[in-house]
Amino acid sequence: MPVRDLVEQAFRHLGKARVILQIHDSSFPATASEDIGQGTPYGTAGYELIRFVHDLGFDGVQLGPQGATSRGNPSPYDGTAFSRSFLALSFPRLRSDPEWGHLVDEEALRAATERTTRDSSPAVSDEPSGVRTRYAAAFDSQLALCERAYERYRGADGAMRDKVAAFVEENRVWLEADAMFEVLAGEYGTGDWHRWTGARDEIDRVLYCPPPELEADARRRRARLRNSHRDAIDRYALIQYLVHRQHHAWLEEARRTGLSLYADLQVGLSPRDRWRLQPLFLTDYLLGAPPSRTNRQGQPWGYPVFDPYRYHGGGLDYLRARTQKLFNEFDGVRIDHPQGIVCPWVYRSDDEDPFHAVQNGARLFSSPDRPDLARYAIARRDQLTDGVPRHADDWVRELDPEQVDRYATIMYIIMGAARDHGLDPRSVACETLSTQPYPLKRVMEEYGLGRFRVTQKMDVTNPHDVYRTDRAAPPDWVMMSNHDTPPIRAKAREWREQGTLAERVSYLADRLAAGSEREAVRRRLLSDTGELVHAMFADLLLSEAQNVSVFFADLLGMEETYNAPGTVGPQNWSLRMPSDYAQRYGADRARLRALDIPYACALALRSPLGRPSSESLRIADELHRLRDPR
Repeated sequence: MPVRDLVEQAFRHLGKARVILQIHDSSFPATASEDIGQGTPYGTAGYELIRFVHDLGFDGVQLGPQGATSRGNPSPYDGTAFSRSFLALSFPRLRSDPEWGHLVDEEALRAATERTTRDSSPAVSDEPSGVRTRYAAAFDSQLALCERAYERYRGADGAMRDKVAAFVEENRVWLEADAMFEVLAGEYGTGDWHRWTGARDEIDRVLYCPPPELEADARRRRARLRNSHRDAIDRYALIQYLVHRQHHAWLEEARRTGLSLYADLQVGLSPRDRWRLQPLFLTDYLLGAPPSRTNRQGQPWGYPVFDPYRYHGGGLDYLRARTQKLFNEFDGVRIDHPQGIVCPWVYRSDDEDPFHAVQNGARLFSSPDRPDLARYAIARRDQLTDGVPRHADDWVRELDPEQVDRYATIMYIIMGAARDHGLDPRSVACETLSTQPYPLKRVMEEYGLGRFRVTQKMDVTNPHDVYRTDRAAPPDWVMMSNHDTPPIRAKAREWREQGTLAERVSYLADRLAAGSEREAVRRRLLSDTGELVHAMFADLLLSEAQNVSVFFADLLGMEETYNAPGTVGPQNWSLRMPSDYAQRYGADRARLRALDIPYACALALRSPLGRPSSESLRIADELHRLRDPR
């Protein structure tokens, strides 16, 4: 029986509805002849990865945000809401397209891939188990390829132009404004529109959202820019058409293979989105995260906050268009920091110390006792808990059904988009981590949504800790790590070096074995990092949670961190799968250095918590024989 079939049987027996791989676009591998220093799902290696992931037993892939980023900031969480990153466009893939392949400049493409091979900068050099993107170099190479493609497109026939024109018309609500921002950022030499200074800066800063007294001037300015920068605007539209076309082709291939694709709806907005939508935001407050168990300083994200009194003046239209586009292009959506859309934590924008500001912030809809925020309050004073910090989950202790509906205003838009596409609530995943304020809890319960439990953060000494697997409920998502934590092997090494393994190992041994076997399991986990990691994955499978997520670094046994929150540098957002990941994975899995999913399934099926039966033990035996044919 194929390995995938056995793994699927094990997942079903263990009550798992979804087991997905998490990987961002930039982390995709590339063949040597296609690598410009930045990953993309849409190249040859991206198509190969679909089959690799499917054969291992996964039924979905979770991507990160796919918006356009700036040359100086690779964070996908600061990318655009509508435009796709031009870095994702695979020119090698485009080359084989019979209709559009002639747009590829072969010499420029060869120069870009050869430059990647030669680049040996220490800041982005290959690491022990992974490789790093070469973001700035890839940005420049890709920009040059796009310019060459447009030069060739200028002589395109009417049929090609008609397709791009239809795409432009369908996406007019965002496409021209995003292109125009690119034009103006080039003219002013910066993407920070607050710093645009010159003869027309007053108009340009509000070009697509002018006050009434500037509307006529802005309309004339837009018309002049369309004429003077027609090529730049048309080039932007062409590249967006091509990368959207490649995404839909990859989506269809994933579906044919048997994988669902999940989008990432980030809570933040890019500079160009803020520029276009600025009248919809509060002027005195910014969005952040309050102090929490895992981040006691809080996080001053600096993102804008939608003004609730302007929801019906365009805010909900924007959110509706954004979520509809995501569900047109994916099979499900992960909501990044859902508290930011249900009960946002806001802080003063005029405080010179952002950490002081965020630590003294408040929840926008839960502060009837704050004169500056009372007009936005949904919760009443009598529903607050005395003697707890404002950021405590039980700061609001009760709500009426009508109040829950008001907190759910934006969630209603997202879930409505899912429903419009024939999807059930399980197609939406909420990244609720250590903090789940009561209003968010009530809204998630309304839709049957679960929280995230990142088990490397679990406090096994606290029976009430939110990350414990024995607290997981069926709608929850469980994972050993994610894109903002160290990979699980690195974390396991840290526990071992710090001498903090014993209690965690005892917890896992209790979950995996009973009676006299428990001590043998405990000794094995204490002595072998590979066994410990597989016990942790088996623990995910034994939880009541129906949804499991695996970060790509954990699958391959990498120990480098993808992103360390609160830090800035080339080490963030840059970890990639190596081009020979399949060969490395095969060798490392045999040594339990990479994740052996059949072995972990066998451990879970043999556990007393795995509802053992003659059939499940048969599956466990067959899975175990994959490691030891004897």
